[in-house]
Amino acid sequence: MTLQEAQQQVDNWIKTHGVRYFSELTNMAILTEEVGELARIMARTYGDQSFKQSDLSKNLADEMADVLWVLICLANQTGVDLTDALQKNIAKKTERDSERHINNKKLKR
Repeated sequence: MTLQEAQQQVDNWIKTHGVRYFSELTNMAILTEEVGELARIMARTYGDQSFKQSDLSKNLADEMADVLWVLICLANQTGVDLTDALQKNIAKKTERDSERHINNKKLKR
């Protein structure tokens, strides 16, 4: 699925099942909440924290998809074409950082 297809599918779902989009501010708060849930799983899976019983039912891929879902909602609401935005962002990073990471001694193995 392309980003454009994902944006269209989310929009169709919202209009069919969700009645309407939540406000942009509400979705921003939800995005923050979802990123926090993802961070919790990452901290327990790859960090030093141990899992709580309530964390065991959480799924990393599902948490990432929740973040992506709300981000797509925000993009749709604000008229952002995520394909175009990502392409421009990659170009910006390539131009800005073309030598930066290669020359970073901290990244050498």
